[in-house]
Parts: sequence; C-alpha cells; structure tokens
Amino acid sequence: MTTTNTIIDVTLQGQTILDTSFIPSGTAGTVNNLPLPLGGLSGVTYDPVNNRYYAISDDRSQFAPARFYTFSTDPATINTAGVNFTNVTPLTDTNNNFFAINTIDLEGIALTNNGTVFISSEGEVSSSRVLDPFIREFSLSTGQQIKSLPVPAKFLPVFNDLNNNGTLDTGEQTSGIRNQLAFESLTITLDQKTLFTATENALFQDGSANNTDIILSRIIQYNLESGQPEKEYLYSTETNNTGLVDLLAIDNQGTLLALERTFNPAVGVTIKIYEISVQNATDISAIDSLNSLTTQELAAIQPVKKRLVLDLTELNLPNSDGFHPTGLDNIEGLTFGPKLADGRQSIILVSDNNFNQSQFTQILALSAAIQSIPLLSVSGLNK
Repeated sequence: MTTTNTIIDVTLQGQTILDTSFIPSGTAGTVNNLPLPLGGLSGVTYDPVNNRYYAISDDRSQFAPARFYTFSTDPATINTAGVNFTNVTPLTDTNNNFFAINTIDLEGIALTNNGTVFISSEGEVSSSRVLDPFIREFSLSTGQQIKSLPVPAKFLPVFNDLNNNGTLDTGEQTSGIRNQLAFESLTITLDQKTLFTATENALFQDGSANNTDIILSRIIQYNLESGQPEKEYLYSTETNNTGLVDLLAIDNQGTLLALERTFNPAVGVTIKIYEISVQNATDISAIDSLNSLTTQELAAIQPVKKRLVLDLTELNLPNSDGFHPTGLDNIEGLTFGPKLADGRQSIILVSDNNFNQSQFTQILALSAAIQSIPLLSVSGLNK
C-alpha cells in the first residue's frame, strides 16, 4: 500500500540569534584570506551523513563572492550551545571563475546524494538589468558549477523596449518573473528523483503581485532522472504582501512543507508553515498565461491543497532588540535536521538579515511528529 507523510504536531525546540557582522572569530570563513560577512541566509539544506547544514547566501557578490556556508548545531541544545559555522564555499561558473557582481541572486539550496547541491537564482527584472532565473548544480566540495536545469520560457522575463534605450522601463514588461519574486524555494524528494521550486509571487502574465485576496504562484516539478521540468501547479498564498519563500519535501508522493512570509511595518514579520500536496492538483504547464483564461477556466484549475501547520507568531518569541514585534526576522529557509532523542523530527529555519544592522541572523529549531497514512490517489508524481 502506498503511503504519504503528514505533520501532526510542531513545537519549538529553541533558537540562536547572531548579530549582523562577520563570521565569528576563529571559524573557517575566509576567501582569498579576506573575512566574510555572515548573512543573507536565504535557503538551507541538511547533510544527514555528516550531520551538518549548508546555507546559501543571497549576497550578489557585492560583499564577497557568491557562496554557501557550512554550519553545525544540535537542535536539542540550540538555546545554550548555539550554532558553529565551520566553512564557507565560494561558488564558481563552469570555467571556475567567481560570479561577477550583480549577475546572480541565489535563494534556494538542496542537497543531492551525489556530492552536489542544486542552487536557484531568482534573476532580476529592473531598470538596471534583466537576468533570467536559473537552477544549477554545483560541486559540494569545490563550489564549481556542473550543469543547469532548463527553465520553461514562460518564467523568463520578456519586455518590449518601447523607448529603444536598452533598459526596462515602467510598462514595458510583458511576461515572466517579477523582480525579486522568483525561485526562492528549492527541495528534492527523499528518493532523489524529483526537485521542486516555485515562484515567490505571480508571474507577470498570471495576475497581480498585490492582489488583496490571494496571489497565484507556480510550483515547478522537475524529473531529476531526465533533468526536465515535468509539471506545474497553482499555489495560492493567503493574503497580499505574502510570498512563498521555501519548500521542503516530506515524502516521495508530492507532500511538502511550504513556508510563507508576510511583512507589515505595523506588525512585523509573520511566518506560517503549511503542509501542501500536489496530489490531484491540475498540471498547468501547458498554460502560458493565467490572465488569458476565462473566469470559468481559471476556477476549473485545482490548486495544491494546503493545511496550516504552524503560525510562528504563536511561539511568542521575545522582541529582544525592540525592532522585531513578532520575535521573528526575515525567515526564508527550512530543512529537516536529525531525529531527536524522543523520535520526533527536527526542523531548522534560517533568516536572511539582508546584511542590515537593524536585522539579525536567526536560526530556529522546531520538532515535529510525522505520521504515515494511506494514500488514496497516486495522480501527482510520475513514479
């Protein structure tokens, strides 16, 4: 009998907070003998063989070369023992060159069992430059790029240069990702056969980025055996000003945790974790534009199913510096950690401090009970 996993309980284990500064003194954290700023943690993945974590920085090679950090922590004692950063790996292209400043915006990271990591970039769509988003595989040990996964054309930013000035001006974009609202998330299923990513917000041709009710994001499902995108699913965020910032596969049947982030200046950061399933969701990969659909056609699309697992504001974390009303910073990444002594599953979350002195790097540890239940339908993934 085919089964699927579900989260039935999530509780707080603890947290550690690091000020916006350089990697703590005495740790392995230099490139070309230069100290590196610690920050921009936009995604995280767990290495169970070596019991350590790899966190991608979204530094666009502005403060230091694009990179991922290695750290270790014990979720059971994170409150007292903290986090130990042990290494930093700069990323290079296929020619082993560092990525030039402002040519990438790395956001998601997922570990394979082949000594590599997949890393996503959300590109850029601004008057300064237009860069395509990407998903590329890098060596875990050297940081050198190995290959790229193809990105469907509908996700690539397109604009009409009406002013013939070679730059993107207001009103000229026609389709593709929106600026800083693309591939924030990245995860691989437990059997290493499927990779998921998603847009943080709606594609330009799929609807408003500031809808007062919901925002229509797309999840892409890749077949890692063929290296090709297979399906796309509609994902609806809960309110405006909310983004889908990470995904975490919890089985091989298309059940994932989804991390949504909302920022309101009056309230602060709100973070919610949902359990979602692509089972029985409509494959919308053949639909280039949701705006082109009639109301009836759009209503006929079955989005992924969602269930709220945890609203992190309910953890009542302390507002330690007076600038974080919910006790939360800009949480953008989540991954499983090791099993805890009581058999529960640990979950680690990391925050992106934007290299801002008024923010901090926050690493949270949660524990969850995971239950296997019968799967009544197997229509989601092609296994």
